Amino acid sequence: MQKPTQQINVEIGDSEVEGIYSNFAFITHSPAEFIIDFARILPGMKKAKVNSRVIMTPQHAKMLFLALENNIKKFEDRFGEIKNVTETGKEIGFKKPE
Repeated sequence: MQKPTQQINVEIGDSEVEGIYSNFAFITHSPAEFIIDFARILPGMKKAKVNSRVIMTPQHAKMLFLALENNIKKFEDRFGEIKNVTETGKEIGFKKPE
């Protein structure tokens, strides 16, 4: 007998609904947690500014990984393969430092 799935209602505040743009992430971990710092790096700047930090258990990090993997597959099935910058030969956003 299957257990009925529990529905979770998610609320998002007015300031969070706008989101924060990130084009860079740092990921570190310990035996107890994963830390993901989302940052934005701008052309001509020598350092990235961290805009948001997410701390989660290893189990939740793996669940996030699987959810991202699933959603990337759905995206690519609908819109085509996502190419890495190195695969396209084009630079996106700004030039690499010389």
